[in-house]
Amino acid sequence: MNMSSFWENSVVQTAGYYSVTVLCIVLFLFIFEIVTKYDNWEEIKNGNLAVAMATGGKIFGIANVFRHSILHHDGLFIMIGWGVYGFFLLLTGYFMFEFLTPKFNVDKEIEKDNRAVGFLSMIISVGLSYVIGSGIN
Repeated sequence: MNMSSFWENSVVQTAGYYSVTVLCIVLFLFIFEIVTKYDNWEEIKNGNLAVAMATGGKIFGIANVFRHSILHHDGLFIMIGWGVYGFFLLLTGYFMFEFLTPKFNVDKEIEKDNRAVGFLSMIISVGLSYVIGSGIN
């Protein structure tokens, strides 16, 4: 078996896409951790469902963007490029959510385990990921 056919094997490609996506999710969650005012993993460990929903929405959103990218492109680097772009758009959506809710601070409400705000944050991430994904072609 030559190397060309090895890299074209669907099992190898799936493992590659999976590995890169997981690494990108970890990196992007680290960046989200920097921009939020609370410690995501400490809050989740303490049972804060609002933080868990918001974080879960971000994970789903990032994975969904990668899903669409994998479906529409053959190259790993193109997939990564779309994933980074999608993450940037999701991050922008997060800041817009904060900006468009001047009556309360999204980060503070999520940190206080306001599940309504956590749920809305999750739905925004999931919903935007579908919009972003539909633009990938």
